[in-house]
Amino acid sequence: MGFDRNTIIGFVLIGVLMVGMLWFNSRDSQAYQKEQKRINDSTALANKGKIDTNAVRNDSVRNAELHKAEILKGLPPQVINTPEQLTEVQNEVLKITFTNKGGQPKIVELKKFLTHDGKPVVLQNGVDNKISYPVLIGGTTKETSEINFPVINKTVSGTDQIISFSLNDSTGKSIEHRYTIHQNDYMIDFDIKMQGTWISQNLLRMQWQTIAPQAENSAAYENQQSSVNYVEDGNFDFTRIGTGNDKKFDKPVDWLALKQQFFLSLFGAKNKFQSADITWKVPADSLKTVALATANFKLPVAPEMQLELFYGPSDYNILKKYNNHMEQIVPYGSGIFSFVKYINRYFLLPVWDFLRSNIPSYGMVILLLTLLIRLLTSPILYKSYVSGAKMKVLKPEIDALKAKYKDDQQAFSMEQMKLWKTAGVSPLGGCLPALLQIPIFMSLFYFFQANISLRGQSFLWAKDLAAYDSIAKLPFNIPFYGDHVSLFTLTAVATSLLISIYSMSNMQDNSNPLMKYMPYIFPVLLLGVFNKLPAALTWYYTVSNTITLILQIVIQKYIINHDKLKAQIEENKKRPVKQSKLAERMQAMQEANKKMQEQKNKNNQGKR
Repeated sequence: MGFDRNTIIGFVLIGVLMVGMLWFNSRDSQAYQKEQKRINDSTALANKGKIDTNAVRNDSVRNAELHKAEILKGLPPQVINTPEQLTEVQNEVLKITFTNKGGQPKIVELKKFLTHDGKPVVLQNGVDNKISYPVLIGGTTKETSEINFPVINKTVSGTDQIISFSLNDSTGKSIEHRYTIHQNDYMIDFDIKMQGTWISQNLLRMQWQTIAPQAENSAAYENQQSSVNYVEDGNFDFTRIGTGNDKKFDKPVDWLALKQQFFLSLFGAKNKFQSADITWKVPADSLKTVALATANFKLPVAPEMQLELFYGPSDYNILKKYNNHMEQIVPYGSGIFSFVKYINRYFLLPVWDFLRSNIPSYGMVILLLTLLIRLLTSPILYKSYVSGAKMKVLKPEIDALKAKYKDDQQAFSMEQMKLWKTAGVSPLGGCLPALLQIPIFMSLFYFFQANISLRGQSFLWAKDLAAYDSIAKLPFNIPFYGDHVSLFTLTAVATSLLISIYSMSNMQDNSNPLMKYMPYIFPVLLLGVFNKLPAALTWYYTVSNTITLILQIVIQKYIINHDKLKAQIEENKKRPVKQSKLAERMQAMQEANKKMQEQKNKNNQGKR
């Protein structure tokens, strides 16, 4: 037995959804490429306009000296005479290099992660990042990022390490930047303590500049997975990097975060920022940077202002423990499929964590997870195949009705509904089971793209299950496909095509061209969609398709008793049919329409 028309419709709808997801992802990719073209054009124009590099260099040196002199003007002698000093602090997961220039982190390295080319993941590089706010000192306004704090203290309190930077003036005013680094923690407490009047209008205007360096193999794909995340007025939301370049917040903000594919930098206030805004840009690929962001915050001045910094992985289990919506940064579902994040968080993730804690091979973990999912969805699959078998039993009678009412589609529909009802067959029996599998399908689509535990894990020929498995690099780019060949994509497409071929060979009605060719078009579309996706996802689809094909053959050939099914349908026809009120109303409407059509035909004949 094969799929009936409604089953095929169900899978066609899945195909349409996949095309929609492809369009959604390609939209971000197109925005990224447009931004890259703008950057390249600007660079080319700038290069074209170069006239004398030595003169430009001399002007830059001269301007830097003037700027330095302006900064030092009015500063106390102890500040002017204090050189920049670097202090390194480490815990089990972070290595932070602090500078007394601005009393802030300068370089932040994640100790447990490496980039795709084996280098340490550095989220702050000492050049494109800063924390700063204007203060009144020496009769003028200065940015704290330009002031060398004279006093540095480094202490240990239990398992915490504390480093502080202090600035005092002759009038008794003082500022202290105090950082607390906790054991085995990515979150850093950042407290600003003030005595005296340092800030005009009693409102701290803080600027946070941060960077998202490229850490994965594909800059374009990492950009598509990157976003600006925030909690405004107690509600979490995000904006993809490729769909804009700024965001303004008029309501209180808990935190802002710049997230790339698997890592993020976050700046927050424990008592909320009064308002904020953020701008970002996507530099040229040659800079190996996904995005640069600059955020401005407003915070009422208090003797002690409690802030926090997070530099770490986009890991649901890690982020959830902070109890401030940070776990929602992990994109386990969004848009019309935002509901699948609950499937991922409360079902797939716990099962995944259990399996990977007991099985060393992540490829085998995916295989076992697939088996479990297919086991849970097998009743739905079985009902779909039974529906197909029933439809095939009724095919001769349906064909007879078509021949009888070939010129009266309305009458044919009414008689077909009666036949289905008396035989005990649901017209949606094949379509609904297929549609019910969409949440699982889409949850896994998000799960394997967002799960950081897959990063760096190898299986068979795939070096990194969190990235596409490239077995060949093409010397050119094929539109919709890419510039590489993913073997797991080919196996996923091949197994999907085998399912389509087997299903169509057993389908009871191949007369409709759309129904005849659509199942073959869907696997071809997958070739372009999957080629850029993580190997974990394409390996899952390969295993899932193989299991589906085996189940389909076994259920249809050996489990479903077609003679018994036919006898059951004949028995159902003998029983009185009790229609629901909805079915009764639909039938009454059809009969009324039929009578109206018959009367209309009679009137037309009378006029003739």
